Amino acid sequence: MKKRAHACVLTGLLGAFASTFAMADEPASPHVLSANIGLASNYIFRGISQTGGEAAIQGGLDYSHRSGAYLGAWGSNVGWLTEFQGYQSGSMELDIYGGYRNAIGPVSYDVGAMRYLYPGSKNGGGLPGAWTTEAYVSAGWKWFTAKYSYYLSDSVFGVGPNADGSGYFDISGSLPVGETGLTLGAHWGTFNFRNVGAADYDDWKVSAAFDMGKLGKVGDGVTLGVAYTDTNAERRFWTQANGEYLGKGTTTVSISKAF
Repeated sequence: MKKRAHACVLTGLLGAFASTFAMADEPASPHVLSANIGLASNYIFRGISQTGGEAAIQGGLDYSHRSGAYLGAWGSNVGWLTEFQGYQSGSMELDIYGGYRNAIGPVSYDVGAMRYLYPGSKNGGGLPGAWTTEAYVSAGWKWFTAKYSYYLSDSVFGVGPNADGSGYFDISGSLPVGETGLTLGAHWGTFNFRNVGAADYDDWKVSAAFDMGKLGKVGDGVTLGVAYTDTNAERRFWTQANGEYLGKGTTTVSISKAF
Protein backbone atom coordinates (compact mmCIF):
# COMPACT_ATOMS: atom_id res chain seq x y z
CA MET A 1 0.00 0.00 0.00
CA LYS A 2 2.82 2.38 0.89
CA LYS A 3 4.53 1.69 -2.42
CA ARG A 4 1.26 2.29 -4.27
CA ALA A 5 0.67 5.56 -2.38
CA HIS A 6 4.21 6.73 -3.10
CA ALA A 7 3.73 5.88 -6.77
CA CYS A 8 0.48 7.89 -6.87
CA VAL A 9 2.15 10.89 -5.23
CA LEU A 10 5.10 10.69 -7.63
CA THR A 11 2.78 10.41 -10.62
CA GLY A 12 0.84 13.46 -9.41
CA LEU A 13 4.01 15.52 -8.93
CA LEU A 14 5.31 14.57 -12.37
CA GLY A 15 1.96 15.46 -13.89
CA ALA A 16 1.93 18.86 -12.18
CA PHE A 17 5.51 19.49 -13.29
CA ALA A 18 4.70 18.52 -16.87
CA SER A 19 1.61 20.77 -16.82
CA THR A 20 3.62 23.72 -15.47
CA PHE A 21 6.36 23.12 -18.06
CA ALA A 22 3.80 23.04 -20.87
CA MET A 23 2.21 26.30 -19.63
CA ALA A 24 5.64 27.97 -19.46
CA ASP A 25 6.31 26.91 -23.04
CA GLU A 26 2.96 28.27 -24.30
CA PRO A 27 3.61 31.28 -26.52
CA ALA A 28 2.31 34.60 -25.22
CA SER A 29 -0.66 36.03 -27.06
CA PRO A 30 0.32 38.34 -29.93
CA HIS A 31 -2.60 40.61 -28.98
CA VAL A 32 -2.33 43.22 -26.24
CA LEU A 33 -5.23 45.36 -25.01
CA SER A 34 -4.60 48.24 -22.60
CA ALA A 35 -6.49 51.21 -21.22
CA ASN A 36 -5.79 54.46 -19.40
CA ILE A 37 -7.70 57.14 -17.54
CA GLY A 38 -6.49 60.48 -16.24
CA LEU A 39 -7.30 63.86 -14.73
CA ALA A 40 -5.41 67.05 -15.62
CA SER A 41 -5.72 70.60 -14.32
CA ASN A 42 -5.59 71.84 -17.92
CA TYR A 43 -5.62 70.05 -21.29
CA ILE A 44 -2.65 71.39 -23.25
CA PHE A 45 -2.11 70.13 -26.80
CA ARG A 46 0.97 71.39 -28.63
CA GLY A 47 1.13 74.40 -26.36
CA ILE A 48 -2.51 75.46 -26.80
CA SER A 49 -5.09 75.01 -24.05
CA GLN A 50 -8.02 72.92 -25.25
CA THR A 51 -10.11 73.62 -22.15
CA GLY A 52 -9.49 77.36 -21.67
CA GLY A 53 -7.53 76.71 -18.47
CA GLU A 54 -10.12 74.35 -17.00
CA ALA A 55 -9.63 70.76 -15.82
CA ALA A 56 -9.99 67.74 -18.12
CA ILE A 57 -11.00 64.12 -17.66
CA GLN A 58 -9.38 61.88 -20.24
CA GLY A 59 -9.14 58.22 -21.16
CA GLY A 60 -8.21 55.82 -23.91
CA LEU A 61 -8.21 52.24 -25.14
CA ASP A 62 -5.38 50.70 -27.16
CA TYR A 63 -4.85 47.48 -29.09
CA SER A 64 -1.44 46.36 -30.32
CA HIS A 65 -0.19 43.31 -32.19
CA ARG A 66 3.18 41.66 -31.85
CA SER A 67 3.87 42.54 -35.49
CA GLY A 68 3.95 46.26 -34.55
CA ALA A 69 0.48 47.20 -35.80
CA TYR A 70 -1.76 49.15 -33.42
CA LEU A 71 -5.18 50.81 -33.15
CA GLY A 72 -6.58 53.09 -30.49
CA ALA A 73 -9.13 55.62 -29.34
CA TRP A 74 -8.75 58.46 -26.84
CA GLY A 75 -11.11 61.12 -25.56
CA SER A 76 -11.25 64.29 -23.46
CA ASN A 77 -13.55 67.17 -22.68
CA VAL A 78 -12.67 70.46 -24.45
CA GLY A 79 -13.90 74.04 -24.24
CA TRP A 80 -12.72 75.76 -27.42
CA LEU A 81 -15.49 74.54 -29.73
CA THR A 82 -18.00 77.02 -28.32
CA GLU A 83 -15.63 79.70 -26.99
CA PHE A 84 -13.16 79.85 -29.90
CA GLN A 85 -14.69 78.10 -32.87
CA GLY A 86 -18.21 79.47 -32.59
CA TYR A 87 -20.04 76.15 -32.20
CA GLN A 88 -23.52 76.25 -30.72
CA SER A 89 -22.67 73.13 -28.72
CA GLY A 90 -19.78 70.72 -28.36
CA SER A 91 -17.50 69.81 -25.49
CA MET A 92 -15.78 66.58 -26.51
CA GLU A 93 -12.73 65.43 -28.47
CA LEU A 94 -12.48 61.83 -29.68
CA ASP A 95 -9.33 60.65 -31.44
CA ILE A 96 -9.20 57.49 -33.57
CA TYR A 97 -5.74 56.36 -34.69
CA GLY A 98 -3.77 53.47 -36.09
CA GLY A 99 -0.36 52.69 -37.43
CA TYR A 100 2.74 50.54 -37.33
CA ARG A 101 5.75 50.82 -35.05
CA ASN A 102 8.99 48.87 -34.98
CA ALA A 103 12.74 49.35 -34.81
CA ILE A 104 15.79 49.09 -37.03
CA GLY A 105 18.72 48.46 -34.74
CA PRO A 106 18.77 51.18 -32.06
CA VAL A 107 16.35 53.42 -33.99
CA SER A 108 12.62 53.04 -33.43
CA TYR A 109 10.03 54.34 -35.88
CA ASP A 110 6.28 54.89 -36.00
CA VAL A 111 4.08 55.58 -39.03
CA GLY A 112 0.35 56.18 -38.72
CA ALA A 113 -2.70 58.38 -39.10
CA MET A 114 -5.18 60.02 -36.73
CA ARG A 115 -8.66 61.47 -37.04
CA TYR A 116 -9.67 64.08 -34.46
CA LEU A 117 -13.46 64.09 -34.02
CA TYR A 118 -15.36 66.94 -32.35
CA PRO A 119 -19.05 66.11 -32.06
CA GLY A 120 -21.19 69.23 -31.83
CA SER A 121 -23.38 71.70 -33.63
CA LYS A 122 -21.91 74.50 -35.75
CA ASN A 123 -23.62 77.87 -35.69
CA GLY A 124 -23.65 78.28 -39.48
CA GLY A 125 -21.56 81.44 -39.29
CA GLY A 126 -19.18 80.31 -42.03
CA LEU A 127 -16.34 79.23 -39.75
CA PRO A 128 -14.61 75.98 -40.79
CA GLY A 129 -15.34 72.78 -38.91
CA ALA A 130 -12.99 71.42 -36.27
CA TRP A 131 -12.62 67.80 -37.46
CA THR A 132 -9.03 67.16 -38.48
CA THR A 133 -7.04 64.38 -40.18
CA GLU A 134 -3.27 63.97 -39.88
CA ALA A 135 -0.66 61.48 -41.04
CA TYR A 136 2.51 61.20 -39.00
CA VAL A 137 5.94 59.65 -38.95
CA SER A 138 8.42 59.60 -36.08
CA ALA A 139 11.87 58.25 -35.28
CA GLY A 140 13.41 57.70 -31.87
CA TRP A 141 16.88 57.00 -30.52
CA LYS A 142 17.57 56.41 -26.84
CA TRP A 143 15.90 59.34 -25.03
CA PHE A 144 15.05 61.43 -28.10
CA THR A 145 12.16 61.42 -30.56
CA ALA A 146 11.47 63.54 -33.64
CA LYS A 147 8.02 63.57 -35.23
CA TYR A 148 6.36 65.23 -38.20
CA SER A 149 2.59 65.47 -38.66
CA TYR A 150 1.12 66.36 -42.06
CA TYR A 151 -2.50 67.52 -42.29
CA LEU A 152 -4.82 66.12 -44.92
CA SER A 153 -8.04 67.90 -43.96
CA ASP A 154 -9.26 71.21 -45.36
CA SER A 155 -9.55 72.53 -41.80
CA VAL A 156 -6.87 71.98 -39.15
CA PHE A 157 -8.37 72.22 -35.66
CA GLY A 158 -10.74 74.89 -36.93
CA VAL A 159 -8.04 76.86 -38.77
CA GLY A 160 -8.84 77.13 -42.46
CA PRO A 161 -10.28 76.62 -44.96
CA ASN A 162 -7.67 75.38 -47.45
CA ALA A 163 -5.28 74.54 -44.62
CA ASP A 164 -4.52 71.03 -45.93
CA GLY A 165 -0.77 70.70 -46.30
CA SER A 166 -0.11 72.31 -42.91
CA GLY A 167 2.50 70.64 -40.74
CA TYR A 168 3.73 70.27 -37.19
CA PHE A 169 7.29 69.22 -36.33
CA ASP A 170 8.53 68.51 -32.84
CA ILE A 171 11.54 67.15 -30.98
CA SER A 172 11.21 65.71 -27.50
CA GLY A 173 13.45 64.10 -24.92
CA SER A 174 12.63 61.83 -21.98
CA LEU A 175 15.29 60.95 -19.41
CA PRO A 176 14.69 58.48 -16.53
CA VAL A 177 16.54 59.46 -13.34
CA GLY A 178 18.17 56.18 -12.38
CA GLU A 179 15.81 53.78 -10.62
CA THR A 180 13.92 56.53 -8.76
CA GLY A 181 10.76 56.33 -10.90
CA LEU A 182 11.22 59.98 -11.88
CA THR A 183 11.39 60.90 -15.57
CA LEU A 184 12.35 64.37 -16.82
CA GLY A 185 11.15 65.62 -20.19
CA ALA A 186 11.64 68.49 -22.62
CA HIS A 187 9.92 69.38 -25.89
CA TRP A 188 9.98 71.95 -28.68
CA GLY A 189 7.60 72.12 -31.62
CA THR A 190 6.62 74.38 -34.48
CA PHE A 191 3.20 74.57 -36.16
CA ASN A 192 2.91 75.97 -39.70
CA PHE A 193 -0.59 76.53 -41.06
CA ARG A 194 -0.94 76.67 -44.84
CA ASN A 195 -2.68 79.85 -46.05
CA VAL A 196 -3.22 81.10 -42.47
CA GLY A 197 0.13 82.56 -41.44
CA ALA A 198 -1.30 84.41 -38.44
CA ALA A 199 -1.93 81.05 -36.77
CA ASP A 200 1.74 79.88 -36.94
CA TYR A 201 3.59 79.45 -33.65
CA ASP A 202 6.31 77.60 -31.75
CA ASP A 203 5.75 75.87 -28.43
CA TRP A 204 7.97 74.37 -25.75
CA LYS A 205 7.57 72.33 -22.59
CA VAL A 206 9.54 71.01 -19.62
CA SER A 207 8.04 68.23 -17.52
CA ALA A 208 8.53 65.68 -14.77
CA ALA A 209 6.64 62.44 -14.16
CA PHE A 210 6.79 60.05 -11.22
CA ASP A 211 5.87 56.36 -11.31
CA MET A 212 3.88 55.75 -8.12
CA GLY A 213 4.57 52.04 -8.45
CA LYS A 214 7.95 52.76 -6.85
CA LEU A 215 6.09 53.35 -3.57
CA GLY A 216 4.32 49.99 -3.54
CA LYS A 217 1.74 47.86 -5.30
CA VAL A 218 -1.06 50.31 -4.55
CA GLY A 219 0.65 52.72 -6.93
CA ASP A 220 1.12 50.28 -9.83
CA GLY A 221 0.22 51.94 -13.12
CA VAL A 222 -0.30 55.35 -11.53
CA THR A 223 1.75 58.31 -12.78
CA LEU A 224 1.88 61.82 -11.32
CA GLY A 225 2.99 64.58 -13.68
CA VAL A 226 3.74 68.28 -13.75
CA ALA A 227 4.61 70.35 -16.83
CA TYR A 228 5.22 73.95 -17.80
CA THR A 229 4.27 74.91 -21.36
CA ASP A 230 4.55 78.16 -23.30
CA THR A 231 4.24 79.47 -26.87
CA ASN A 232 4.88 82.51 -29.03
CA ALA A 233 1.39 82.21 -30.56
CA GLU A 234 -0.10 85.50 -31.75
CA ARG A 235 -2.39 86.71 -28.99
CA ARG A 236 -4.93 88.32 -31.34
CA PHE A 237 -5.46 85.06 -33.20
CA TRP A 238 -5.41 82.59 -30.30
CA THR A 239 -7.71 84.44 -27.89
CA GLN A 240 -11.22 83.10 -27.23
CA ALA A 241 -14.42 85.12 -27.34
CA ASN A 242 -14.35 85.25 -23.53
CA GLY A 243 -10.89 86.88 -23.58
CA GLU A 244 -8.92 83.76 -22.59
CA TYR A 245 -5.54 83.58 -24.40
CA LEU A 246 -5.01 79.92 -25.19
CA GLY A 247 -1.26 80.06 -25.83
CA LYS A 248 -0.07 81.55 -22.55
CA GLY A 249 2.54 79.99 -20.29
CA THR A 250 0.87 77.44 -18.03
CA THR A 251 1.75 74.93 -15.33
CA THR A 252 -0.31 71.74 -15.47
CA VAL A 253 -0.52 68.91 -12.97
CA SER A 254 -1.96 65.52 -13.79
CA ILE A 255 -2.57 62.00 -12.51
CA SER A 256 -3.18 58.96 -14.70
CA LYS A 257 -3.73 55.25 -14.29
CA ALA A 258 -2.79 52.60 -16.87
CA PHE A 259 -4.47 49.18 -16.95
